[in-house]
Amino acid sequence: MMYLMLAILSEVTGTVFVKLSEGYTRLLPSVLVFVFYGLSLSSLNLALKSIEVGLAYAVWCGLGIAIIATVSILWFSEPVTALKIASLALIVIGVIGLNVGVVR
Repeated sequence: MMYLMLAILSEVTGTVFVKLSEGYTRLLPSVLVFVFYGLSLSSLNLALKSIEVGLAYAVWCGLGIAIIATVSILWFSEPVTALKIASLALIVIGVIGLNVGVVR
C-alpha cells in the first residue's frame, strides 16, 4: 500500500508540474513532469506485486483525481461549485467502496 500512496502522490506532483510548465515552455517544471510521472508509474508497478491491478488502478486514478482537483481549487484558485464538491465526494466514496469490497 505504501508504493501505491507514493504512486498517487508522484502522479499528483507530476500533474502540478504540468500546470507549472506553462505548456512545456519552462524547462525545470517540464523535466519534473517526466521525473514524477516516471516515479509514479514505477511505484504503481511495485504496488501491483501485492495489490490487484483493477483495485490499484482505480485507487491510483480516483484519489489522484480527487487530490489534484482539491489542489487546483486551493492552490490555483479554480472555481469550486457544489457539483464539483459532490463529484469529488463520490470519487472518494467509490475508492473506499472498492477497498472495503476487497477480499483478503
